[in-house]
Amino acid sequence: MFQFLFFDLDDTLLDFHRAEAIAVSKAFRDMGVTPTPERIRQYSAVNKRHWQMLEQGLLTREQVLVQRFACLFQELDIPADPVACQAAYEEYLCVGHYFIEGAEALLAALAPKYRLYLASNGTARVQESRLKSAGIGPYFEQVFISQNLGANKPSPAFFQRCFARIPDFDPKKALMIGDSLTSDIRGANGAGIAACWFNPRREPPLPGISMEYEIHSLPQLLEFLLKSSLRFPTSSKKCFSFSTISGIISQSDSASGFSGKRIRLNYAVHST
Repeated sequence: MFQFLFFDLDDTLLDFHRAEAIAVSKAFRDMGVTPTPERIRQYSAVNKRHWQMLEQGLLTREQVLVQRFACLFQELDIPADPVACQAAYEEYLCVGHYFIEGAEALLAALAPKYRLYLASNGTARVQESRLKSAGIGPYFEQVFISQNLGANKPSPAFFQRCFARIPDFDPKKALMIGDSLTSDIRGANGAGIAACWFNPRREPPLPGISMEYEIHSLPQLLEFLLKSSLRFPTSSKKCFSFSTISGIISQSDSASGFSGKRIRLNYAVHST
């Protein structure tokens, strides 16, 4: 059975895309830039590329924060100050929060039964402010933010520094839940713990990244953890895809020769 649950924050528990769009719009207005939908989408794409470069070790956090606006303004041919825009954006991002559907209920239900931890690549000041605003901090035994740890997901160093701070930690009983294949799921792969991909947009997987579970809504994780007594070793890499209709869970394990076990749940799970 799982005991240690690691949750990503942005777009797993809190709706970062919504918060980002609002904060960017306000920061643009401060810079005298009209926040059209196309410009907001363009910023989001530029921002995503920069965070992926941070995950790959190509940029530092400080470079990401300012260069994303510098690159955007260059692409748009707008003479705005990227440093001032970053400062304004961060201030606005610290204010308020928006939950992913089912997040509050999920944490409230899991906290009495599991040891919960937050594992985020976000900026410490912003994430701590958003956690406080959302009121979900008390659900977690510890909050791990990459800026404070000195390492970023998906690096093994990030996870090892988390593990070292948890008394009686057992990687065989740990599960990472997150929306990012390149950060959360690849990081779990490298750290030797099980992974659950939160994939509400039903995007295709990426080569070389594996997960034990795939869910399309947070209540599916709650149902699975609370109703299932199964415990799968991470080495077997059993992968599941959850749907929202009633059905059956199926399992196949070539390593042990076991195949075809079925358990009735409130949603369908298909081994891949």
